[in-house]
Amino acid sequence: MTTVLASLSRPVSTLLAKLRIDPFIAAILATVGVASLLPASGAVATGFGLASKIAVGLLFFLYGARLSSQEAIEGMRHWRLHVTVLAATFVVFPLLGLAASFLSPGLLTSPLYTGVLFLCLLPSTVQSSIAFTSIAKGNVAAAICSASVSNLLGIVATPLLVALLLAADGPGVSGSAVLDIVLQLLVPFVAGQFARRWIGEWVKQHAAPLKLVDRGSILLVVYTAFSEGMTEGIWHTLDLGPLLVLVAVCCVLLAAVLGITSGGARLLGFDRADRITIVFCGSKKSLASGLPMATVLFGHAQVGLIVLPLMLFHQIQLIVCAAMARRYARQEPAELVAVG
Repeated sequence: MTTVLASLSRPVSTLLAKLRIDPFIAAILATVGVASLLPASGAVATGFGLASKIAVGLLFFLYGARLSSQEAIEGMRHWRLHVTVLAATFVVFPLLGLAASFLSPGLLTSPLYTGVLFLCLLPSTVQSSIAFTSIAKGNVAAAICSASVSNLLGIVATPLLVALLLAADGPGVSGSAVLDIVLQLLVPFVAGQFARRWIGEWVKQHAAPLKLVDRGSILLVVYTAFSEGMTEGIWHTLDLGPLLVLVAVCCVLLAAVLGITSGGARLLGFDRADRITIVFCGSKKSLASGLPMATVLFGHAQVGLIVLPLMLFHQIQLIVCAAMARRYARQEPAELVAVG
């Protein structure tokens, strides 16, 4: 049986590689399919919701246990780079999201535009930002610190920005929702930092198995959110036209941020390695942080539509940035100066 499964998995992996589809995104899409056919409801939905909260808390606990406090403190010395990345993440992105407001309600429904603005308020990714920076031969140490700081700051900054920018036209956010974010994400992270002296080495040695916790928690959140959407019938309101517009908005948004971070880093006089770090850390949005936050901040059935822009943007950023990282790696420093 194991041999049969292995032989079946190889063609699937090959196909995903040729299509440049991240296997994790494929797993998310499969989870959406399962939620569409077999949505959880009633007591089962309540159980999945509780399991999601526990899994997300464990995810941030392990993240706290993995992050070296000493490395973070040392990395903060490169403050100009970190300020530039944070400005791209929490200033440039939100401004672009606000600029897209003319698309609603004509081209994008209100939940979809809320989702676009929400993704613009999220922190950067950690794993993919570091991985792409490494492939492109950028400043990996700075990427580790910058992405980590962005995620930690996002636990507080994202709910506050949602309260500020979505209170008028969107669902808004209450003080209790911000407290829930702190309890669900920040408290486990701090606990992980305290426990690091005892379990830090063990966590590093078992990084591959613990990756299942990272991805499993997200899949639980996706299933719970989309199940609720199915039981409320909100997916009948999603037409092909707004979906295509949403894909185009995500592409334009990523292209704009990539251009701004690349050009801005050059104007500010950063060297090649730092420019690469700024481009990859400043253009990402975290699915791992965004989905748990959305379930707390938008605790209603339409959360499935609200997180849809984030899911699309996440896949697009992986495809585009993977190609960019390989291109950076092939280029010589002199060529980079010539092509900008």
